[in-house]
Amino acid sequence: MTEKYDLTIRNGTIINSNGSIKADLAINNGKFVAIAEKLMPGNQDIDATGLWVMPGGIDSHCHVEQISSNGVMTADDFESATISAAFGGNTTIIPFAAQHKGMSLPKVVSDYHALAKPKAVIDYGFHLIVSDPTPQALEHDLPALIKSGYTSFKVYTTYDKIKLDDGQILDVLEVASKEGALVMVHAENNDMIKWIAQRLLDKGLTAPKYHAVAHDPIAESEATNRVISLSRLLDVPILIVHVSGIEAVKAIKSAQTLGAQVYAETCPQYLFLKASDIDLEGMQGAMFCCSPPPRDEASQEAVWTGLVDGTFQVFSSDHAPYRYDESGKLPNGDKTTFKEMANGVPGIELRLPLLFSEGVLKGRMTIHQFVALTSTQHAQMYGLSHRKGSIAVGLDADLALWDPDKKTTIQSKLLHDKVGYSPYEGMHITGWPVTVINRGQIVIKDNTLQVPKGNGEFIPRLRPAPLNQTRKSPERAGFLKSLKHKHIK
Repeated sequence: MTEKYDLTIRNGTIINSNGSIKADLAINNGKFVAIAEKLMPGNQDIDATGLWVMPGGIDSHCHVEQISSNGVMTADDFESATISAAFGGNTTIIPFAAQHKGMSLPKVVSDYHALAKPKAVIDYGFHLIVSDPTPQALEHDLPALIKSGYTSFKVYTTYDKIKLDDGQILDVLEVASKEGALVMVHAENNDMIKWIAQRLLDKGLTAPKYHAVAHDPIAESEATNRVISLSRLLDVPILIVHVSGIEAVKAIKSAQTLGAQVYAETCPQYLFLKASDIDLEGMQGAMFCCSPPPRDEASQEAVWTGLVDGTFQVFSSDHAPYRYDESGKLPNGDKTTFKEMANGVPGIELRLPLLFSEGVLKGRMTIHQFVALTSTQHAQMYGLSHRKGSIAVGLDADLALWDPDKKTTIQSKLLHDKVGYSPYEGMHITGWPVTVINRGQIVIKDNTLQVPKGNGEFIPRLRPAPLNQTRKSPERAGFLKSLKHKHIK
């Protein structure tokens, strides 16, 4: 007797990071159960003729219902953020459970679960932001949380209220080494930025464009080189997030060439926005301010090259949604200085369509590289590949069915976040996900949300496996061995 499937997707082109086939897909109980040249229709059946069938996107860097270090709440909560993500072809997001000084990490995680569980429409996990590495956090809380599926955490080298010094970063890296976690780093030199900013303010130079002046590319490249050295000292993997500048790209590539366990991420704003976008009349440039800021054309090209040559392992949105009003970007209205603006730009819905249109369809990268950079390698880096990131029997049935010919003009009023503007307004792109499926459930179809809020599930993550090994000298091997045997502390 022929098995009856819950859902079939037939007549499409199935695309993974390692190849493509013309085949049908069958789904039962939220999992892929068959991939074959010809399958009978299931209880639900989708004719994917002319569509590209790809793994659902995984956005592993986004800020949702999070209070910034300056006390500003993001515009999106877990409902609007996950809806927006789903319309853009994503089936999993990994935002941050953000610790501020004095907060208990277990309490922070509990609070974020209470926010996400009743609202998320697609699956989610959490990174931890570690800003207060107390003995309790390092010796008890972090190890326990890693064992519970929170296998990555982020540290900052900038922002006075949450940054760590080098010794504290080494403490966090040591925990990651012992417990098998991945440390993400926001790498900018805090003192350089503060020094430049104060001199600009002293001269009355307060417009949004001076945000980019204060966040000089050298501040990024210095911190990038420094955290690479900290990582190499302990031979611990790190992932440097939202890389923007050509010198930072070169530093990462050089470290990787040496065999260091250094990984990197970049974002749409560093491919499609430029520093000149911030230099607009009045306060309009605030809509483009993020940290690090968009750079020049040479840096854009370096980032594109890094995406194609493997310098970058993941492409994320860094969705940091602040409205262009007193609640977000402009706390003091027209008198807001560049130092008072909330840093960040929206992009959770446009991450995949922008890269698909400008990367794949314009011949900068293959469709397989696109899948790797937007889904598969996120799953591998962050301990999700046992469930997500590929179309294979036994994995969660997470899919985005793309119409490669669908033309769109980006308009903020057509997006599903709560930001109210888009820095990509007016761009013409081609290709869009027309059907999105999460664990076998149709989430988006006919440009309509098909599931209620609370439909998403928290996905505990495994400890990520290292992707390559440092070539250690005998002296370095001996030093690391002594650390592991606690001969030095």
